[in-house]
Amino acid sequence: MKLTFVLLVIVTAITSELKAQQQDEGKLKNKTVLVYTKNGKGYVHDNIPSSIAAIQKLGKELNFNVDTTTDAGIFTENNLKKYDVIIFSNTNNDVFDNDQQKIAFMRYIEAGGGFMGIHSASGTERNWKWFKLMLGATFLRHPPFQPLTVHVLDSRHPATKNLPAKWETQDECYYFKEFNPDIKILLFTDLSQVKEADDGKNIKPDVFGNKYPAAWCHEFDGGKVWYTALGHNKEDYANPIYLAHIIEGLKWVTDKGKLNYKKAYATGVDVDEMKFF
Repeated sequence: MKLTFVLLVIVTAITSELKAQQQDEGKLKNKTVLVYTKNGKGYVHDNIPSSIAAIQKLGKELNFNVDTTTDAGIFTENNLKKYDVIIFSNTNNDVFDNDQQKIAFMRYIEAGGGFMGIHSASGTERNWKWFKLMLGATFLRHPPFQPLTVHVLDSRHPATKNLPAKWETQDECYYFKEFNPDIKILLFTDLSQVKEADDGKNIKPDVFGNKYPAAWCHEFDGGKVWYTALGHNKEDYANPIYLAHIIEGLKWVTDKGKLNYKKAYATGVDVDEMKFF
């Protein structure tokens, strides 16, 4: 009798575990994402084709739909309504053509849209206050490309699930300015290990001590936002650990209700208009 009970408990636990795994794996099924890769004047990363191919491959494997574009004209309210998340993959500098496109993007976020920023997305729209607060910070500079150890800061957060506590990579350790204090830091790099090109001239930021943010998320102005500074190297987009990082971020961003444009309030009067900041 006792043995039967123990076996029943074990089977129930295994069944629950499998069901939870299936539900987690199915979170992205039938979702639709837009990968936007436009760059303004300035540096353009050569990793963009690799990032697009990687997300398209993930879409096939995890049964979500992927559209890609460099055309800012896609940013209209009607077009954006079909997307569960908009991914700015290695965008840089000014990527909108006019305020109407910016307003459409704002209204998408206000309606409960999802946003992911990859690597140089933090160098996008550097003069637009709302965008910088939405993304969570804006790019300042980076030391030379070099080996880095990435650490998980919050192992309990859904967006760090299935990630190792730390891993070795090579990347640019991005430094930021104009942080939004609302962000939830997920990953960090140890600045004590980062080498500068000129230690006497280039001063490391000290706002977080040696634990410097490498990825974060937050809920902003009605939407869900996730950003990673990692991903400079083309080879990253074939790295299982980095791809797990992207997948868990996508799951977190898309885990929300349907868009509700009754909550959108931006009108075009002021592209920095916010109800709460």
